[in-house]
Amino acid sequence: MPLASSFNRFVRSRLPAGTMWGRAGRAGAETVGVVLASLGVFAAVTWLGYLPHPGFQLPVIAAGAVLFPLRRRFPGAVLLTLAVLTGPAPCLGPITAATAYAVARRAVPARRLTWLLGTAGALVVVSATVAAPWAGPGRMLYGLALGLVLVPTTVIVPGLVGTAYGQQSRLMRALRERGDAAERARRLADSEARMHERSRIAAEMHDLVGHRLSLVSLHTGGLELALAQAAPELREEAVLVRQATRDAMRELRQALGVLGPRGRDTGPDMLTDATGSRADIETLVAQSRDGGIAVRLDWTGPDLDIRPARVRRAVQRVVREALTNVHRYASAAHVAVTVVHSEEEVRVTVRNGAPPIAQLSVEGRGTGRGLLGLRERVELLGGTFAAGPLPSGGFLVEARLPAEPGDAVVLERPGAGSAAPGTAGDDVPSAVRQYMGGDRPAPAVRRTVEAVTLAFGLVALCVLMVLGVGFVYAARPHGPAGPPPLPRLGMTYQEVAGTGVLDNAAVRAAATGHEPPRPAGAAGCIYPFNGATESRPGGLTVARYCFDASQRLIAIDRFTVPSVRDAAPWETP
Repeated sequence: MPLASSFNRFVRSRLPAGTMWGRAGRAGAETVGVVLASLGVFAAVTWLGYLPHPGFQLPVIAAGAVLFPLRRRFPGAVLLTLAVLTGPAPCLGPITAATAYAVARRAVPARRLTWLLGTAGALVVVSATVAAPWAGPGRMLYGLALGLVLVPTTVIVPGLVGTAYGQQSRLMRALRERGDAAERARRLADSEARMHERSRIAAEMHDLVGHRLSLVSLHTGGLELALAQAAPELREEAVLVRQATRDAMRELRQALGVLGPRGRDTGPDMLTDATGSRADIETLVAQSRDGGIAVRLDWTGPDLDIRPARVRRAVQRVVREALTNVHRYASAAHVAVTVVHSEEEVRVTVRNGAPPIAQLSVEGRGTGRGLLGLRERVELLGGTFAAGPLPSGGFLVEARLPAEPGDAVVLERPGAGSAAPGTAGDDVPSAVRQYMGGDRPAPAVRRTVEAVTLAFGLVALCVLMVLGVGFVYAARPHGPAGPPPLPRLGMTYQEVAGTGVLDNAAVRAAATGHEPPRPAGAAGCIYPFNGATESRPGGLTVARYCFDASQRLIAIDRFTVPSVRDAAPWETP
């Protein structure tokens, strides 16, 4: 669209150099935020004591911090890489979640986005399962559970939120474009109606006024020929009348050109490439100076030859109409014409001081239709117009025009109502009007609210990640599975004691005098209770563990010793 392209050119040419640094600062703030979130998850899980290798997590977080700024340039590759790293390093989850959100919010085709998010989720599960024995909970089954816990918080939920935000932004953009199109259609319909009315007025003026002026000119020519012989002294008056009639016909043709279907002037003052340029304005000023007006021109900025013809014509009309009014009402005053041309606007100012002697125009006070026409012309281009007397007694005419008007919106005057019913503006939905008008919040406020919302969402995801990782690590077995290992020859005394085989004084007393000879080289033996079982009535099976001088187990013997049965109470004498 012309308006959008003109605005983009203006932004690129006028924004300060620090804007790029502002974007870089925003990207850096986003990176720092997600890295701090990952470090928070790392600190929480480490404090709970669930990570078996905490030192492995920090280098992976550093790698994620390097990959995160590349998510807009390489969205698919960065997301899949972070998904692979998230399996063995769950603390990388916040960075992966932010990347999935950013990728899903972009205008990615739905099928490709589904494939990308599905692949990323599968990679998280596979990497967590494969890395479980050496960097995870230990068994692959618990690694699979960890991956299934991480997928919703790092890929699925952020991807769905990003998709929703992206669709909302695209929908609002489409609604605004529809509203702009409806507004342009309404203005086009209004312009077409005005054009038809102007054409009708032009036809009426041509039929009525043009015909009468032609008759006046014809009779004046005949009167001039008659007076040349009958009254030569009156011939000059007839010549003046004929010239005035001719000037009126020329001005009428110009007015008919403005009111005509094409909206362009005809005749000697028709629009050319030089209209409204600096040379054209200097010519107008020179003509006024030759007519006895003390006028000065101040021009700031480049020439207007690079601007659209509508802008140049409006500048020329403002200067010409203002100087014409000076000729009529303040021909003895000093006049200053100022043109300031910048990248965004063209400002035209015509200021005249108070005349030294009050001057009364032969044409009276005037109707002011010239200034009204200038106001309409300027506002049709999206500019502003002001004209009025000065406290010093002079008069000021000022117009501000956009340098690239594009499809400028017609400004409503105070007191003007809304668009008439039945126009294209009635087709604009209320939601579109809200976003087109002044009711929508400022972009900075919208961005702030969105950033705060996303920050709270990221914090909630971090909490869910910590709870999920803690649940998986808390559910895994923490000790050796199955019965403790049995003592075997060659083990040290400490290793045998670690299996639960300890000396028992009662068993030692029972074995005293009934045990077989100790093996050669035995420095000591222990008699654990867990090795004694009742084998038959009146006897116990006792296990003996003998160690050498270096406390190495050298023999395991089992033998039976007689047991003593206590008598029943009624058998006691």
